[in-house]
Amino acid sequence: MRKRSVWAWGVAIVCFIVLMIVTPAIPQSQEYHNFADQRKFLGIPNALNVVSNFPFLVIGLIGLVLCHHGNYLKLSLQGELWGWTCFYIGVAAVAFGSSYYHLKPNDARLVWDRLPMTVAFTSIIGIFIIERIDERKGTVSLIPLILTGVVSIIYWRFFDDLRPYAAVQFVPCLAIPLMAILLPPMYTHSTYWLWAAGYYLLAKIEEAADKPIYNWTYHIVSGHTVKHLCAAMVPVFLTLMLAKRDIETNRISLFQSWRISWSKTKENGATVDSLTCTYSGVAVEESH
Repeated sequence: MRKRSVWAWGVAIVCFIVLMIVTPAIPQSQEYHNFADQRKFLGIPNALNVVSNFPFLVIGLIGLVLCHHGNYLKLSLQGELWGWTCFYIGVAAVAFGSSYYHLKPNDARLVWDRLPMTVAFTSIIGIFIIERIDERKGTVSLIPLILTGVVSIIYWRFFDDLRPYAAVQFVPCLAIPLMAILLPPMYTHSTYWLWAAGYYLLAKIEEAADKPIYNWTYHIVSGHTVKHLCAAMVPVFLTLMLAKRDIETNRISLFQSWRISWSKTKENGATVDSLTCTYSGVAVEESH
């Protein structure tokens, strides 16, 4: 198992190096800072983009309290406690980092917007490894994963190249839903992972449609503001999952459970069709 892990890390590092060699650098576009809604309210510039970060602080603090007060979330593994603590710290810090950035959008402030988000992303990967693959490996990987995220931001800031940060941000978007579907869970309510991933995907779409959404809503709200609210639903769903879940006694993946459900549905459909045909045949004979 240890040899396989070394091979996996080796392959990942080689793939990343090849990607860095064969792809061009991705500089930070300065147009990114030109958000649709730049209205000032009560002296706050870009007011809605600033205020809409408040839900991150609320859910982050709630998550931290639930993790550490009376073990309400029933985190049975030490690695889980560390992982979820890092996640909720990252979520709460998004409120400060993103608000600070949106008060005066520029590259220097964008660092403090992205840093807490990266801590949250990378913590989630570690948590998933703990739950779905191996507790010890997941726990040990937490610090290296978080450091990888931090280094990707430092690299972008010094070299104006977003490729490492893009990998850190988007790999979890692909890996987490796939692992949630394909790997057997330790706990129940695994579908909440998919709901969280869906809201994050929706948030990214809204971010890209910042100006169109602002125009469609007759300048009431912009896509970036709505993006903040949708992104805040990610930790909300994960917190609900933690509060409701129990140890999974029948450890089968979501994919396997969907296959079983689909097979039963087909069998039931075939049974209904057979009974319908039999009933129709009897009815025809009786009519004669």
